[in-house]
Amino acid sequence: MNNPPQRRPVIADVARLAGVSVPTVSRVLTGSVPVSEEKRALVHAAIEALRYRPNAAARALVSGHRSMIAIVAIDTTRYGYAQTMKGIEASARDAGYIVVVVVVESASPAAQQAAIDKVLGQSVAGVVVLEFDQVGIAVSDALPLSIPTVSVGSARRRSNRHPRAYLDDQAAATAATNYLLGLGHRTVHHLAIPPMSGRVGRELGWQRALVAAGAPVPARLDAGYDPASGYDVGRQLAADPEVTAVLCGNDELAIGLMRALGEAGRAVPDDVSVVGFDDQPYAAMWIPSLTTVVQDFDHLGRRSFAQLEALMHTGSAPRVWRETPRLVIRESAAPPPGASSVRLGAQPKGVLRRHRVALDDSRGDTAHFPILAESGPPSVTGCWPD
Repeated sequence: MNNPPQRRPVIADVARLAGVSVPTVSRVLTGSVPVSEEKRALVHAAIEALRYRPNAAARALVSGHRSMIAIVAIDTTRYGYAQTMKGIEASARDAGYIVVVVVVESASPAAQQAAIDKVLGQSVAGVVVLEFDQVGIAVSDALPLSIPTVSVGSARRRSNRHPRAYLDDQAAATAATNYLLGLGHRTVHHLAIPPMSGRVGRELGWQRALVAAGAPVPARLDAGYDPASGYDVGRQLAADPEVTAVLCGNDELAIGLMRALGEAGRAVPDDVSVVGFDDQPYAAMWIPSLTTVVQDFDHLGRRSFAQLEALMHTGSAPRVWRETPRLVIRESAAPPPGASSVRLGAQPKGVLRRHRVALDDSRGDTAHFPILAESGPPSVTGCWPD
């Protein structure tokens, strides 16, 4: 007969084996009140014999020290979300914190409130909210100021209820659009991801670059996040001979667009230049390799935790931390067909040039890969008074 599974030992088991009271065990664990060396030794011996491990939430309740933080997000699978959470979790773990992820099940107000209730029902020391969408913004705005909270996003917000870290995708979209215009394209079309609220920073950066250059401003083309959405809208673009350059809201849309262009007999970059956003791992491996905006989400997550840690320990943190993503130039953008001259001039700030050299990649093979080399000053990082 199989033995029934043993339950985990609790503090009462430790007290019973050590021959002391439960409050005495609690005092030994927390160090809040002096305990004789004899009793302390008995408690530690019982802990080792039982392999007792104090529950983090119970220890927080007793000691008043909370060692758990929460991440709130509506999605945990998209590239930007997952990489940002990875950075938060790594920094939190290094600092001795446990991380719990609270997923907002839907965009409904009831689901948002349920997520907030879950956060407030935990013994958390602080919260990081991913504001890559409207749901994240709503949850961030609804969290009480009594709990240390930092918001994370990819665009500027006019008002920040909590300290915030974000990637300035508006400035990056301006640089990417200017790069395409500098290649000689008459204008640049924009295949857009769903907006957070109103117009996203990428659209604003694209539009302002065109207006500043005196170039025509085509209508924004709305898509989702996935390659299939880029493919569907890309079929419309492929049928328009006036389209020679497209800035995509993310790399997945760019991949779908390039598939649609190829099926229509329009080559990238000979007939149409395509620029993506995010620099997902496959971007450099595509044929042609994708010129795209590098967004360091892992670093964004680490910086957001640094703000939260300061807020938890001191009660204050920089209100805004901003980083400007940079453009990496690969093979998917070129001068338009029949261009007699190219208005390249100086490279926009934050642009990275492509160089080809032999490189040992992470698998140990030797191959020719795009290597990033700065052609301008380093990307702007630090705390900014937005």
